[in-house]
Amino acid sequence: MSTAAMTVQEVAEYLNVDPIKVCRLVNRGELPGFKVGGSWRFQNNDLDDGITRQKAAAANKEGDER
Repeated sequence: MSTAAMTVQEVAEYLNVDPIKVCRLVNRGELPGFKVGGSWRFQNNDLDDGITRQKAAAANKEGDER
């Protein structure tokens, strides 16, 4: 089952950040997104997977620093 793609504004609300921050993150490759007609779009499951990977990486880094 596919879900509708989210806009920058919707992702900003989902992550509780400013829309400009979303654009910066996606341009740096830190958020997975794709362009449709020049506008960024995001799949919810891609965002959730990315968050899970970042949390795991942060936990590993924290463990290495101990």
